[in-house]
Amino acid sequence: MRTVNIHEAKTHLSRLVDQAANGDPFVIAKAGKPLVKVVPLEAPPVREVRRLGFMQGASTVPDDFDDMGSEQIERLFAGGSE
Repeated sequence: MRTVNIHEAKTHLSRLVDQAANGDPFVIAKAGKPLVKVVPLEAPPVREVRRLGFMQGASTVPDDFDDMGSEQIERLFAGGSE
């Protein structure tokens, strides 16, 4: 396993992290003394993005949806009671 000094790690951190993520772990040392080991994470797989329409067909809208309650609404606006 490769050892890099802390100055080199700070200078090339992005490149080193990419390499570690691709399976090439390394050790960061200060004054020749190993401090930390950088290894790739065993990350869980990315969840599938849920899309609109995932409940398609789970419910229905009645054909008279636009007219539902219209008689009651007319009565209420006309001053009548339910």
